[in-house]
Amino acid sequence: MEQQLIQVQNKIYEIRGIKVMLDFDLAEIYKVENRALKQAVKRNIDRFPADFMFQLSKSEWTEVITNCDNLPENLKYSPATPLAFTQEGVAMLSGILRSPIAVKANIAIMRAFVILRQYALGYAELNQRLENFMCETNMQFGEIYQALTEFAEQKRLAEQPRPRIGFKMSSFKEDE
Repeated sequence: MEQQLIQVQNKIYEIRGIKVMLDFDLAEIYKVENRALKQAVKRNIDRFPADFMFQLSKSEWTEVITNCDNLPENLKYSPATPLAFTQEGVAMLSGILRSPIAVKANIAIMRAFVILRQYALGYAELNQRLENFMCETNMQFGEIYQALTEFAEQKRLAEQPRPRIGFKMSSFKEDE
């Protein structure tokens, strides 16, 4: 189960700032041909608005190919760009792919998306705590720096030679 979640998490990409899964990975997970998955989507296209699924542009696909070493070789040179499914799009796929394997795979995919979301929220919370700590620390360092500067100035003034008090020979002039 945990191994399956890890495998699914490795197939979630960030494209256009959105976490998505690509059609060929979903076909592999659902154990159907990619062609059959795409046909099922085309027959039910009204279930997949733009925020559920979109087709990658050539430049986006080139970037994915460049950044991912584990893509199958035959897909890298395919003239067709893949479909990208958001979490909602993957959930919608469960309505059109009803095999027992597809149901189990869909549950694993939903769990992987939830884990990634929890991780992202935890990261955001940790980042906020770190920023708060840095602000507090900077204020404290500012106060320490000011105190050290004042102390150094007091020490400099204390180490300067003081003017002598009393009769000074240099100030007495003899009449000529």
